[in-house]
Amino acid sequence: MTDTPLNPPDRHFDMAALGGDERYRLLASSIMPRPIAWVVTCDATGRVNAAPYSFFNMFGSNRPVVALGLLPRPDRPKDTAANILATGEFVVNLVPYALAEAMNQTCIDAPPGTDELDLAGLATKPSLAIRPPRITASPVAFECVLRHRIETGPGQLLIVGEVLHAHFAGHLLTGDPARPRIDADALDLVGRMHGPTAYTRTRDQFDLSRPVWQDSLPPKQGEPKEKLENDNG
Repeated sequence: MTDTPLNPPDRHFDMAALGGDERYRLLASSIMPRPIAWVVTCDATGRVNAAPYSFFNMFGSNRPVVALGLLPRPDRPKDTAANILATGEFVVNLVPYALAEAMNQTCIDAPPGTDELDLAGLATKPSLAIRPPRITASPVAFECVLRHRIETGPGQLLIVGEVLHAHFAGHLLTGDPARPRIDADALDLVGRMHGPTAYTRTRDQFDLSRPVWQDSLPPKQGEPKEKLENDNG
């Protein structure tokens, strides 16, 4: 009789040998939680489009840049991709838990030219420097202009945008008005998890202090340990 191992053996997946759906499932179900960019764009005629994307993050502060990963559609380019390439402008709105249902409404597979914000009953307000509007109820919005576009696969784009203006709801800002901090609990964002329906909230968190190299060194010869601890605060 063969003993059954407590843990199954590790497995290796050759990405080149897998289909696109299989690669997506493995990667998107393990790289999480993922922040959500609720992207508002306009086409060349000014028609508004909105859609959420979880292949998104900040990638620098000088210049301040964010990046979006836009996957292809089987039949036609996504409106978000087409609009950004046509106009070079987009707004990234962040999604708090209170707006999760409204955000989900804008995921609908509507025909081109549909105003998803109108379908979801969401009001907008003008941006300062670009044509696409901001979602009024969103607590944070970034006005962005296209700086780089990289085709990472057939119809698959990496969009890098520079943030021109950042808008924050007043109740999120705390401390010194000249150097405000963000109240993360008040922000209460949602992020994408595994599978097509799973989300999480950012209020489930814990703290870790960043280690300091000097603190890991033994005391110098002849120097009491207590002195070293006092010197470090």
